[in-house]
Amino acid sequence: MFPHGGSERQGIWVETTDTRRSLAWLLGVWGLTRLVLLLFVFKVYVFPGPDVTSDVSVIYQGWYEVLRTGTFPLDDVTWQYPPAAALAILSPALVFWLDYPSAFFVLAFCADLVVVLLLLYAGLRPGRTLRGAWVWVVGVPLLGPTVYARYDVMVTAVAVAALLAGARHPRVMGALTAFGAMLKVWPVLLLVAARRRGAWASAALTVGALAALFALAMPGAFAFLTFQRDRGTEVESLGALVFHVARHFGWDGQVLLNYGSVEFLGPHVDVVSTAALALSGLAFGWLLLWRLRARRFLSHTLADAAFVAVLMFVTTSRVISPQYLVWLVGLAAVCLCFRGSRMALSAGLVLVASFVTVLEFPVWFSHVVASDALGVTLLFLRNGLLVLATLLAARALWRSTVPRSAPLPVPAQATRAKETSLPS
Repeated sequence: MFPHGGSERQGIWVETTDTRRSLAWLLGVWGLTRLVLLLFVFKVYVFPGPDVTSDVSVIYQGWYEVLRTGTFPLDDVTWQYPPAAALAILSPALVFWLDYPSAFFVLAFCADLVVVLLLLYAGLRPGRTLRGAWVWVVGVPLLGPTVYARYDVMVTAVAVAALLAGARHPRVMGALTAFGAMLKVWPVLLLVAARRRGAWASAALTVGALAALFALAMPGAFAFLTFQRDRGTEVESLGALVFHVARHFGWDGQVLLNYGSVEFLGPHVDVVSTAALALSGLAFGWLLLWRLRARRFLSHTLADAAFVAVLMFVTTSRVISPQYLVWLVGLAAVCLCFRGSRMALSAGLVLVASFVTVLEFPVWFSHVVASDALGVTLLFLRNGLLVLATLLAARALWRSTVPRSAPLPVPAQATRAKETSLPS
């Protein structure tokens, strides 16, 4: 008697069953891959290459001992982070029954869990998709144990929460974005497409409050600005390819640990570093032009624009550390939560770049430092993928938001043609 109602109920049942099956697979893959990452960082199994956990057990723990005294590590030039980064470094104290490295790995795992839960919540809403959650589930293990041995996964969790809150809760987005920026600067780029004043006002108030609090409570809160200014060209960056090739033609510079990363030092390094800053300036100019020209702002535009902005500044940076890819994977995942996002191709390129990244660091980092054929090939491939992803993402964002110039109305065209045909 009710054929249509029956078919509708059957369709809903099939869709619900498919969703449950997809969720089961997604959570199963997440659990299995994260177990493997934990086994590596806890050294049940040894991951190839240099020990990526030493940053936690040596550098982070050293900062922790200084920060808990109420001051920033002013005598350590490797401290190059905004003041709220102290909260991430001090956070293992919450898990007081574990030693510092173990507590940090557990908290990094929890941040990873928060991200996947946020993406699942967003992806299951009407008009959304679970593609974004899959990007995160697959992308993180491609980067290897480095993800759990840096606090960038915590910052990414804040950034993902900010973007997902953006459409309906602009003030919450502004506050989270500001907090993320005080953790590691780059989340400020999430505001590039924010249109509501509430987001900007909330961000400004939050930054002001946090900056004042840290400046009054802990000396040296903004010393990181000087340390960042003095950095050189890191061996994994786009500009470093110049020196990797030049070493084969007699360039007599050096590769040394400098300001907490392995950098090129020697003739013309300052020129390449300046060129990288100029490229970042051009990227900022393009983003400003896009913001002035954009007219179509859809539900996914906020996330798409943030992804493009961070891609631009990562690709042109003087430093491309492996953990930077965590940011890109997180933002790509948010983009793909929206069915209308045009960032699928660039997101795929970022995933491939993530896999190449784990090969160049830590697996074959010695080849990168030596600038041999394998190391240079890996860097050309990884950085080339990032450049391509950036260009394609920027083009997609422009085409989806900036209308083409409208043609002149027909009567005006006819009048102009008539006027040009009259004798002078």
